[in-house]
Amino acid sequence: MILNTTHHNSEHKQIIADLVGNPFGLVQKLKMRGIGSKRMIIDEVSPNMQSMMNTVSDINYANIELRPKGILIMINKGLKNFTWIIPYYQLVIYKVNGSSLHAQGRYIHFRNSKTFRENKNFFDKLLDEKVKYDLQFSMPTTI
Repeated sequence: MILNTTHHNSEHKQIIADLVGNPFGLVQKLKMRGIGSKRMIIDEVSPNMQSMMNTVSDINYANIELRPKGILIMINKGLKNFTWIIPYYQLVIYKVNGSSLHAQGRYIHFRNSKTFRENKNFFDKLLDEKVKYDLQFSMPTTI
């Protein structure tokens, strides 16, 4: 689900909390050594997300925030802000010349640039959180 979060809306806050959980508390943020990525350059998006990209040759930026049950991808388009809400069970990550996040019939590809390489530790943390979430629902295997 993508929301226009340019202006504060309490309904949006509730929708986000229902889908991916409330933000981590201060102590948890400190234990995790941060929950947000640095801004990354968007290389490509799916056709159904083109309306959120700058139409001129400006560089598009986004950053990611971890939540207990998913992630938020914040996309900046000029003076507007959009938030793509992705629960962990819908998230698929590909590492191909940068990184590509897929969910809900959409995708966003981040360019393999200096800003992306600075976020390597963040992506490791993201994968760890996704694995922890997925392990809660794993079926026991019988041998």
